Amino acid sequence: MNTSETFETGCCPRFHPELWQEKEITFENKLFLKDHVTSVFHIPLNYGRVMTRDTAKIEKAGAKAKEPLILTDEKSPWGADVYIAVGKEVPKAGMEKISGTFLTKVFEGPYNNMGKFIEEMEAFVLSKGKETKKLYYYYTYCPKCAKAYGKNFIVILAQI
Repeated sequence: MNTSETFETGCCPRFHPELWQEKEITFENKLFLKDHVTSVFHIPLNYGRVMTRDTAKIEKAGAKAKEPLILTDEKSPWGADVYIAVGKEVPKAGMEKISGTFLTKVFEGPYNNMGKFIEEMEAFVLSKGKETKKLYYYYTYCPKCAKAYGKNFIVILAQI
């Protein structure tokens, strides 16, 4: 799924929701650099520091993915695992391959609507006669870029 290489902000590329809205996608051993972010009630405390560190490792290894994708697994109110898509193994980094079929749905709005978004996602999965095994979140913009673009898109990927 091409999310465009237009980096108008110099940070996050412009997101195209139509490429992710109500799609079924399959990952076959999709390679990610895996890291962990510390949170308090799902509010990340060190996300920027983790992304800066991981981006440096990815760039040094020449492992940038063709299409940017960062998935978050909100494991608990106290932390989340982040998965950054990469093009190849990154030395001295935790690596993980993700396989599976996912239903996707795009939401737009503030993060405090996540409970509502999750309910809508679960209803969408059920409407397709499927059952959710796990949810991943794709936060398409950092807060500064969301403000610059005037939208705050969140893609929920339900592994089925």
